[in-house]
Amino acid sequence: MEDIKQDGLETDRNAASTVATDVSSLHARPTVADLSGENHLAQVARKHWLSAPKAPKVRPEVVKQELWDKLAEVDFAYPSLLVLENLQLLERYLWPGFTEDASNYHHLLLALMINVKRRENLPSWEHFADKPTEFSSFFRRILSMAVDPSHATKIRTQLISFIIGAFQSLDSGIVRKECAPLVSISIWQNLHSGVAREHLFEQNPILRKAWRAASKRFDSGDDALKARLRFERSWLYTLVLDFVDRLYNSTTRQEIEDNLAYCERFMELLTDLQSQLPTRRYVNSLLHDLNLLSAISLSPMYTDEDNGLFRDLFNLLGHFSYFPIEDQTGKQLSKLEYDQEHYERLAKLQRVGYATFQDKLQLLALAHYGSIGNREELEGHLRTLDDSELVQLCSLMGLRTEYPKSSYLVQDRSFFLETLISLVEQRPTFKDIIRDMPILPTERTLYENTFLRNESYNGSRPLAIPKLNLQYLTMGDFLWRSFVLYRCESFYGIRKDMEDVAKRVQPRGKGVNTKFGGFSRMSIPISKPAIVDVAPSRVGEEHPAHVRVEVILDVSRLQNNVQREWESLKPDDVVFLLSVEGSEDVPMRNGHSDEQSTGDQLGLRKLRCAEVVQVLDDNGKPLREQAYTGGVPRARQRRLILNLDARQYKEDIDRVAHGRPDVYERINLIVRRRGRENNFRPILDSIKRLTLTDIPSPSWLQEVFLGYGDPASASYQRLPNRLHSIDFRDTFLDWQHLIESLPGKSVEPHESAQSSFGPPYVVKFPAAELDVVPVRSSKKRRRDQVEVAQPVHESLHVSTYKSPNTGPYPVDAPRLNKVRFTPAQIEAITSGTQPGLTVVVGPPGTGKTDVATQIISNIYHNFPDQRTLLVAHSNQALNQLFQKIVALDIDERHLLRLGHGEEELETEASYSKHGRVESFMERGTHYLAEVDRLAKNFNAPGSHGQSCETADYFNMVYVKPAWARYWDNVQSQDFSVEQIITEFPFKYYFSNAPQPLFPPGTSREEIVDIVRGCYHHVEKIFAELEDIRPFEILRNPRDKANYLLVKEARIIAMTSTHAAMRRQEIASLGFHYDNVIMEEAAQITEIENFIPLALQNPQNGELPLQRIVLCGDHLQNSPIIQNLAFRQYANLEQSLFLRLVRLGVPTVMLDQQGRTRSSIAELYKWRYPKLGNLPSVETLPEFQIANAGFKYEYQFIDVSDYKGKGEMEPTPHFIQNLGEAEYAVAIFMYMRLLGYPATKISILTTYAGQRALIKDVLNHRCKGNRLFGLPRIVATVDKYQGEQNDHIILSLVRTRSIGYLRDIRRLTVALSRARLGLYILGRRSVFESCFELKPAFDILLSRPDKLVLVTGEMYGETKRLVTEKGEEGQEAVMEGVEHLGQYVFEITKVKIEALKAGKAVIPSQDVNMEVDEDEGGREEDILIEEDVYDEPEEPEEPEE
Repeated sequence: MEDIKQDGLETDRNAASTVATDVSSLHARPTVADLSGENHLAQVARKHWLSAPKAPKVRPEVVKQELWDKLAEVDFAYPSLLVLENLQLLERYLWPGFTEDASNYHHLLLALMINVKRRENLPSWEHFADKPTEFSSFFRRILSMAVDPSHATKIRTQLISFIIGAFQSLDSGIVRKECAPLVSISIWQNLHSGVAREHLFEQNPILRKAWRAASKRFDSGDDALKARLRFERSWLYTLVLDFVDRLYNSTTRQEIEDNLAYCERFMELLTDLQSQLPTRRYVNSLLHDLNLLSAISLSPMYTDEDNGLFRDLFNLLGHFSYFPIEDQTGKQLSKLEYDQEHYERLAKLQRVGYATFQDKLQLLALAHYGSIGNREELEGHLRTLDDSELVQLCSLMGLRTEYPKSSYLVQDRSFFLETLISLVEQRPTFKDIIRDMPILPTERTLYENTFLRNESYNGSRPLAIPKLNLQYLTMGDFLWRSFVLYRCESFYGIRKDMEDVAKRVQPRGKGVNTKFGGFSRMSIPISKPAIVDVAPSRVGEEHPAHVRVEVILDVSRLQNNVQREWESLKPDDVVFLLSVEGSEDVPMRNGHSDEQSTGDQLGLRKLRCAEVVQVLDDNGKPLREQAYTGGVPRARQRRLILNLDARQYKEDIDRVAHGRPDVYERINLIVRRRGRENNFRPILDSIKRLTLTDIPSPSWLQEVFLGYGDPASASYQRLPNRLHSIDFRDTFLDWQHLIESLPGKSVEPHESAQSSFGPPYVVKFPAAELDVVPVRSSKKRRRDQVEVAQPVHESLHVSTYKSPNTGPYPVDAPRLNKVRFTPAQIEAITSGTQPGLTVVVGPPGTGKTDVATQIISNIYHNFPDQRTLLVAHSNQALNQLFQKIVALDIDERHLLRLGHGEEELETEASYSKHGRVESFMERGTHYLAEVDRLAKNFNAPGSHGQSCETADYFNMVYVKPAWARYWDNVQSQDFSVEQIITEFPFKYYFSNAPQPLFPPGTSREEIVDIVRGCYHHVEKIFAELEDIRPFEILRNPRDKANYLLVKEARIIAMTSTHAAMRRQEIASLGFHYDNVIMEEAAQITEIENFIPLALQNPQNGELPLQRIVLCGDHLQNSPIIQNLAFRQYANLEQSLFLRLVRLGVPTVMLDQQGRTRSSIAELYKWRYPKLGNLPSVETLPEFQIANAGFKYEYQFIDVSDYKGKGEMEPTPHFIQNLGEAEYAVAIFMYMRLLGYPATKISILTTYAGQRALIKDVLNHRCKGNRLFGLPRIVATVDKYQGEQNDHIILSLVRTRSIGYLRDIRRLTVALSRARLGLYILGRRSVFESCFELKPAFDILLSRPDKLVLVTGEMYGETKRLVTEKGEEGQEAVMEGVEHLGQYVFEITKVKIEALKAGKAVIPSQDVNMEVDEDEGGREEDILIEEDVYDEPEEPEEPEE
């Protein structure tokens, strides 16, 4: 095996000229030209693997000379590596031809390709699953090369990146198998002494057994096994010593740069190991034994102030190294326990110091803990010891004092002093740190180097921010990471918005002479804010209780809609006060360099935050919503009363006292943000409060949530409180449905039944065979193995009951489920009705919402004392769920919808808090009228329907006694049927019921049932009035609304954002709930997944939740995170749903879709191997009939350059393609001319820039034209998840490179929105060569890539089946957008002539196009009588 020496990376400039030219032509993202052109790498790919019909044999000379050497010549430039990854080097060449004898270069290229895939957020380890033995060999070789000093530092840096990726992917079985031995207990062989090891064993005696087992395995092994075990236990130790040497032994500038990059990556690796309990258990003790943090802090690399990233990484490593947790049990230490451990170390230092150096350390022994826990004072005490005595004291304290002689670590007095101080000094905990972190930004926090570094992230260097991965140390650790990352993401969005405003307003001049040459609808120039009240500080605080200021807004020139936006600011909304000045002259540059501008370059000098208290009119009176009419004179001014950030105000005033300028004198601009973007403060405050209060998760969920223990332990089969029988009510439609829904189980009718019977069904489940799960499972267990064997043949006992008669009126009839659920849906409903955790994976169109609705209904009826919280990411999804709940047999008085999406509900009743209160009062009026009718029935004098109280009196005095007497008689067999009818006490009241009330010839049992139903109706009146009674007593509307939330509602719905914003307010009311059902769970960030679980205060030390149901699809879009660093590096886009799936938590996969044609479903079914079609998809006529005017029901249409242009990027990330926009609109116009309803057509695109362009083209060509109108919606794919329409026109936009469309989750969403027709516009050459998208595009490109139309067909009239070919001569092939445009123009002329002749009708204009909730008005609509430049809106999609 050849060695790759240090000089393997040296670049021969002359020999590299050819490849350097190739690389210089490469763009940041490989373009079609890069992948199919004449550059060297593309030629090698075509020659050796792309053209090969089967996997070619790997030739070492190709790997070395054609690939490795050429990459080395360009210093392994990332664009070159990215080109090779796009050329499928790993999938088509390196791995298929891999053998254990492969060269080092082969191994290294594989590692480099994995690094590229992980950096691009692409699947990586899946490629190795088919050859686990070869993967093990490959991984071992990489580990060996990582510790081989003969390899170049840059190469070893890449290898460390590879290993980091492996430790972040422990959900992969083959990776976990290789990584686990590297961090096992055997690494304690490297502790400095047996005494240190024994001390650890004394703390955790069970570890001694594990140590003996490891030692026994080593002693009994053969030479090969011993060599392997020796390598595994020394691997990390060797790397750490090498890392320390690099900290202290860098001489040349190049060596310093290379070592810095290596050490940053290695710090990332150590941080990752310390931040997960399974890797931390033994690693943490080894790192502390090596005094690593002390060695780093004294190194030249750390003391160099230019190495800001390295210093930040050190702080992050220190955070996890000193995290208050027991390494073995994972228990988070309380403040008391943490302090107690610290005091024990201090006491030991005093005892040892006094016993050994009594004369010199007497004062130390007498000092109090607060004194010697202070670094400066402890240094003073230890100054009396000479160097040898200090080393002796360190040794007596259990610290390592000897290192290998070859080590470059400087072992002087400073080092040993630092190690001793680090052992005993008092450190703030993560809670102390987070308590002091501000949640309102200033210009200093927005432009900290750490934040700027995060923004410029490109994957080449690590970042000093925590990551969200598979596991967390404790709940506190999870909340701390979430707070830090959410704060970073929020501040990033704020900074972008402030910079956008600063650009738009175009400041000129300095100080008081600053003038603005531009405008922004989000800002208004102001004079300095006037401070009107500074409240005294509260007890224990130094800053004022509040600082109130008044800001005068000049709204005289604003358009009415913009003025209303400013006037609609609500209390607690955050606004931003800016000091903006003209920027210094800067040289002009090409390109988008302005994106890198800092605040100073844009003229943004100061920024302060304030919260709205009140909006006042010109006269200083509170502004109330008024009707805007033309006759009302325009307002000139509005006054904003604001509360400044009191802490920051105190700091600012203190600076003024020291002679600094007053910040508030220079404020000249107020800025607001759109509501949904500006909810960061309450959400950050909620996370911060949760972090500081040690909120627990339910005990049955704790280990699963943190990522430890058995992933199946939270499923209902494992819980002691599982239900042994469930009343499924209307879940099953009939006996046959019941049998079909329980495959593999025998269904036995109750012994009282002679044969099958109808619903409702009560199913009794057999007791589990193994109630007790072993605490310690086998060491050989793998997570992907099934641990609990289910009974091969399960027998279910089914019984029924007669549903009670609910009354004679039609409104009394229960609303029943009509969905014929599939077996997988029944499995999900059963699991969701049971206690515990249920994870439902719902591919597109498989009925996730129907499943969630039925689970809610079952819980509602089976557990009348329990309350259920419904959560979704969007108002749209929540409203869809809520509308289906309303349609079931659930009393609407128990429904409540919180948040602002309630007005979009397509229901007659209002389900918001105040709407529910009004509804209660209206229902009360109705029921009191019914009481008056009952009073007439009994001829009872008095106003019994005056109030709920009088009604209750009437019920007690008249209704109940009468019914009791009558019912006693009914139960007597002597009472005849005629007597039952004639003596019925409510004859008059039920005289308006459907007659006859008692049909002739009815049996006694049926008559009694009718009587019982009538009284049920009467009982319900008084039961509802009893519930309404508190609303008569309570006078304050807020009290009524809160009573409704806390006491009355049983099903409460809200978005995850609303839950995060209102968490403290809701919990403080004493809100209690038992169940959480979450829709779109895979689209919600992990912290927003968690907060709905914690909207109530803990009881007995834990959250009293009984069941959690998560519905979602991790193979569709994830949460949208704008910043690349937080999205890819920190993994902030990870949802709890995805993490649970990765951990191996049991899931229920819904497996039959009923949304789309089976042929269209084939485009994405490869993502869901078990996905089938419901019978309706195969049989209903709408799925069988072809789309009128189109030959194919789906087609990919290759769109060439239009007017010489493909994709355009007028501003960064705002990507457009005019050709595709014109093509999409032309197809829409063609469909409208054929009679397609506009509501049945949606136009989707993958970029917000393209959405804006398509809307512009629609407005130009269709708006106001009654022939065309507008489609139902023009939206981005990301915004359309969860929606569907009959016909989708999809624009992919990109023509140079594939961009983020390579994310197959986004493609899955795009391909699964259409029911009947899908027409995709794109550039064939861009998409056909993408490995990840190949299964879908192989199907798409099997058809012609030019649009094929069929003449002579109209919508609703064609009888052609989708499987039939059109008649010859009826097909028209569109050669391009110009051809289609001309074709549409000709049809339009014919249509107009037909209209004039009265032979045609204008298509119905049945709907206006839906408006995207994120769209704001354009900037030219801000001012009156002013021409303002038109800038495009901000992009929605994240950075690439």
